[in-house]
Amino acid sequence: MAGDALFEIPETTVVVPTAFARGPWDDRNCHGGPVAAILARAVEQTDDGQPLGHWQVARLTIELTRPVPVGAALRLTTDIERPGRQVSLVAARLEHDGVVVAIARALRIRSATVDLAGVVEPPDDRPPPADVFEDVRWEMWTDETPRFHSHSCHHRAVTGAMDEPGPATEWIALRVPVVAGEEPTGVQRVAAAVDFGNGISSGIASEHVAFINPDLTIHLARPPVGEWICIASSTHYGLPGNDGAAMAESAVYDEAGRVGRSVQSLILQAR
Repeated sequence: MAGDALFEIPETTVVVPTAFARGPWDDRNCHGGPVAAILARAVEQTDDGQPLGHWQVARLTIELTRPVPVGAALRLTTDIERPGRQVSLVAARLEHDGVVVAIARALRIRSATVDLAGVVEPPDDRPPPADVFEDVRWEMWTDETPRFHSHSCHHRAVTGAMDEPGPATEWIALRVPVVAGEEPTGVQRVAAAVDFGNGISSGIASEHVAFINPDLTIHLARPPVGEWICIASSTHYGLPGNDGAAMAESAVYDEAGRVGRSVQSLILQAR
C-alpha cells in the first residue's frame, strides 16, 4: 500500500481523513485511532521555540465530541495553553464546517537525563514479543472496503480475541503512515493503537450492546519505541448495578517493555 496514509494534508491547517481512517460502524466516519494519531502529531509539532527534543508527551487526552467524517476537509488548530520550560500544556482541535469534532490536550514535560541508580521497579510482566505471533483477521467487518482496523493495522493476538468476551492482549502495528512521507512517532503509534482497547476487551457481545468511547486518555512513562505497540486490555462495568456507563483500561507496552497506560470512558447502548 505504498503511498497510502491515514490523512492527506492539502494545507498547513487542513487535514483530510482517507478511506484508511474509516471506522467499522459507519462508512461515513473515522475510527477513533486515526483521529487520536493526527491530534498527537499536532501537539508534538506545536513549536514554542524550545530546541528539538526538549519535550516529551507525558499525558494525552482526546475527546471525540462528534463523528469525524471521512474525506472531509477538517480545520486543525493548536494552542499553547500553559507555556514553560519544565511543563507545557498544549491543545489541538479538529473542526468540520465550523463545528469542533475532536479535541486533544497534551501535558508535555522536559526531557532530561536523571541518575536512577538504586531505583526499584515493579516486576517486568511484558507479553511475548510480536514476532512470536502471526497476523490475525477479525471475523467482523471483513469486507474489502478499506477500514482502519482491517487495512491500516496489523493485529497479533496474545490472549483473548475480538469475538470472545473478556480481557485480551494484542500487538498492533500501523500498515500505513499517519501522513504520507512521514515516519510515525512512538506517541502517534500508541495513540492509534490504544483506541482498540474497548473493542478487544468487551465483556458482552457487540450485537447486543454498543460500547462507544467518547474519550481516550494516555499516560506515558517515556517516549515509545519501535513499530509494534501492545495493549493488555480489560473492560469494567461497575457491577453490581450499571447506569449505562463503563470503563476500559489498557496496560501499554512497546518493544522495549512497559511504556504507559490508557483509559477510555464508555457509553453503553442497547442495539
